[in-house]
Parts: sequence; C-alpha cells; structure tokens
Amino acid sequence: MDQNNRTHVMDEADVHGAVAGMAREIVERNEGTDGLVLIGIQRRGTQIAALLVSEIERTEAVSIEVGFIDITLYRDDLMVVGPRPIVGESKLPSRGIDGQNVVLVDDVLYTGRTIRAALNELMDWGRPKLIHLCVLVDRGGRELPIQPDIVGKRVDLLKTQSVEVLVPEIDGALAVDILTVNPEAI
Repeated sequence: MDQNNRTHVMDEADVHGAVAGMAREIVERNEGTDGLVLIGIQRRGTQIAALLVSEIERTEAVSIEVGFIDITLYRDDLMVVGPRPIVGESKLPSRGIDGQNVVLVDDVLYTGRTIRAALNELMDWGRPKLIHLCVLVDRGGRELPIQPDIVGKRVDLLKTQSVEVLVPEIDGALAVDILTVNPEAI
C-alpha cells in the first residue's frame, strides 16, 4: 500500500519557465552580470544553479562563473547525522567570492537551516560584496529569519507534506512534486 500521495505541481516546461524568470530577476537585481557568481547548494541546488547559468549565458551572451558547496559539516544537526557523515565536494568559482555578487541557489527553502549553514560556509571562503538567495520553491515554514530574494514558485504546505524537486542528473526528470504522507501511515 502506497503511504505517500504525489501531486505534480511543475513539469519540465514549468521549471524552465520559472528558471527563465529567475534568471532575468538575477540580472536585474545585479544590474547586469559584472561581478556575478552563482553558488549552488549540493545536491539539487547545484543543478538549479547550472540551469540558471545556462539561461543567463544564453540571454546575456556572457560567461558566468558557477560553483557549489556541500554544507554537511556546517549543519546544526550534525550529531543526528552520525559519527561519520558523508561529505561531498565544494568548489568555488575560479575568481573566488571576495568582493563578488553571489547568488546562493537551492532547490527548496523550508526551515532556513540549510541556508544558515551555507552562509556560514561561504563566510569561511571569503567576503562577498553581497549575497542574494534564489530558490526554485519556497514552501514556507521558517524556523530561522531567512527569506529568499528570488523565487520560482511559492507553495503553502501542511506539516504532512513535502516538496520534491527532480533533476535529470539525479532523478532522470525535471519536475516538482508535492508528497503527502498518509496520516494513517504515521
């Protein structure tokens, strides 16, 4: 018996449309592309950042630097993760982030704890001129005072619901689904 109900809220065309709008807003907020770097948060934020970079490069006819970070060691629940957490790779743009306009990219914003960890890691790497937060989906439910600057889609969810962003490199598809846990399964 399936314990989760899945609702498709964005298909591939919807995601590409949201990415196009987000890319335009990034360029507008940055007043162009000078000093602009995008940093994706591992895992799916990295793929969303790559989509944004591709769109900006296509529309602006420029090359944009992109990097990615793994926030595992910066999590505030590291003791819950276990004694040997699996740490992924972090890679900054070749020019670093000092004095740059950084757009921090993630797939879903929920409690704000992932973003807090990402900000802590970024500060260990340098001092950006400014940081904008860009997320494909804002689902609400903050535990920390962190708000996105650029959002592809906002959804209001119950505690029994979660957002799943699918990317081709990991999931074989590009989409956004809402999963609802069957209350009887809890």
